[in-house]
Amino acid sequence: MARPARTAPLVAALLLALLGSVLCGTGLGAAGVGWAEVVHHLTAGLTGGTITSGEVPAYTIVWELRFPRALLAAVVGAGLSAVGVAVQALVRNALADPFVLGISSGAAVGANAVLLFGALGGLGVWALSVSAFGSALLAMTLVYAAARTAQGLTPLRLVLTGTAMYYGFSAISTLMVFTADRGEAARSAMMWLLGSLSGAGWGSLPIAVVAVAAALVHLRLSAGRLNALAMGDETAAALGVDAGRLRRELFVVAAAVTGAVVAVSGAIGFVGLMVPHVTRMLTGADHRRVLAVAPLVGAVLLVWVDLVSRVLLAPVELPVGVVTAVIGVPCFVLLMRRRGYTFGGGA
Repeated sequence: MARPARTAPLVAALLLALLGSVLCGTGLGAAGVGWAEVVHHLTAGLTGGTITSGEVPAYTIVWELRFPRALLAAVVGAGLSAVGVAVQALVRNALADPFVLGISSGAAVGANAVLLFGALGGLGVWALSVSAFGSALLAMTLVYAAARTAQGLTPLRLVLTGTAMYYGFSAISTLMVFTADRGEAARSAMMWLLGSLSGAGWGSLPIAVVAVAAALVHLRLSAGRLNALAMGDETAAALGVDAGRLRRELFVVAAAVTGAVVAVSGAIGFVGLMVPHVTRMLTGADHRRVLAVAPLVGAVLLVWVDLVSRVLLAPVELPVGVVTAVIGVPCFVLLMRRRGYTFGGGA
C-alpha cells in the first residue's frame, strides 16, 4: 500500500473542499441564480440583512431550500461515514455499514406509516422525523434483545440478527407500500426508501447535527480503544479494553446516529460502506486518523451526490441512494481488485 498521507494537511484540504462543495451545492441547481445573488442572499441570511420584495423568490431558493439542504447533506455524509467506521470495528467485518444492524429498515416502517397512512398527523412537519426516529429506536431495542447473550454482544450474532431484522422490516415496508391506496404517497415512500434530501429545511438540521456531533466526539475519544478492538478481543483485554462494553457503546452510537440520519434523509446506501475503505487507503488503519478524515470525505461526497441527483435530470429529481449506488458499485469492484489493499485496513 502507498504510504499514508499526513493527517493535518489532508484535513485542512478536505475542510476547504467541504466549504467549496457547500457553496456549489447552494449556488447550482435547476433554477438559475447568479453567483453574485447567491453570495448576497447568503450574507443577508447569515447576518440578518434586509432584502427587497423582488429578491424574495431568489432568497427563498438560496437560503430556505438549497443552503440547508447542502448543510444537511454534509451532516448526513459525515454521520454515515463515521458510523460506518464504528460498525466495521463493532462487528469486525469489512462489508458492514450503518444499515447492517437493521436500524434503517426499522426507521422505514415509521416513515411509511406517516407517508402512506398519515400517522402522527398532529405533529405536522415533525411527524416524519419523529416517527422514523422512534421506529429506529424500537428496531435497535429488538436487535439488541435478540442478539444479546449471557456472554454479551458478539460480532456474528449482531450481523445475523441485524440482517434478519433488515429483511423483516423491509418486508413490512413493502407490504405497506402495496396496500396504500394513494399512488403519489406510494411514490413518495419509495423515494424516501431510496434516500432523498428533498424535504430538507432548517427544521431538519438540529436533531441530525446534535446526534452526529455527539457521535463524532465519542468515537474520536474512543479511537485508541477501537484500535485495540480491531486486533481481537484477547489483545484488547490485554491492553485493558473491555471489548463487551465497547461493543455496547458502539451499538448505541451507531443505532442512534443511523436513526437520526435516516429520519431526515431516508436510507442512503454505500456511503458508510465505501468511505471508511477509501479513507484507510489515504490514512492507514489507525482509527485516530480514520475518524479525523472519514467524516469530511463523506460530507464532501454526499454534497456532490445530492447536487448531481438534483440537476442531472432536472426538473426530475433522482433518489440520492441511486446515485451513491451508481458511484459505489464500480468503486467497490475497483477497490477489491486493487493490488496491496486489505479490506478493513488490516495492518
